[in-house]
Amino acid sequence: MKIIVGLGNIGDQYMNNRHNVGFMTLDLLFEKLGCDKWKENSKLKAITAETTLNGEKVFLAKPTTFMNLSGEAISKILSFYKEDPENLIVIYDDLDLPLGTIRTREKGSAGTHNGMKSAIQHLGTEEFTRIRLGIESRGETAPEQQDTSSYVLSDFTKEEKPLIEKAIKEVVETLI
Repeated sequence: MKIIVGLGNIGDQYMNNRHNVGFMTLDLLFEKLGCDKWKENSKLKAITAETTLNGEKVFLAKPTTFMNLSGEAISKILSFYKEDPENLIVIYDDLDLPLGTIRTREKGSAGTHNGMKSAIQHLGTEEFTRIRLGIESRGETAPEQQDTSSYVLSDFTKEEKPLIEKAIKEVVETLI
């Protein structure tokens, strides 16, 4: 079984925030895989969906713990399904990558991302696949000096939306 987790924050006020790129990616993946409906699973602390892809079971999850506690949900999911971290893919935003950039790694540190710090802490390992989507913290579209928390919780601008949507589509295409 493949377990694919998108990181983000639950609630309409966060829906289009930069920090919700993981949720946005899972929503498109859900659609492309033809899933039925999202289900809230309080035991797993996540909104979930299940399907199959090429004969393999795929479990999609959006933690309801809010970003900084994402590891709670991820560890509960792996424990419930008795799956190893090697079958896990976590998708999330990266403040230090240019907008629309995609980076995939099989293992590594959390960097500055609190959701990933939580995941690594709860799993006790850095050895699981992660897909990072750049939301650009400083550069062409973002100011040099800024409050990081406010920036990640802000929505993409009209000019930025096509770039992040293209990246999200590319990630989904690689997963299916």
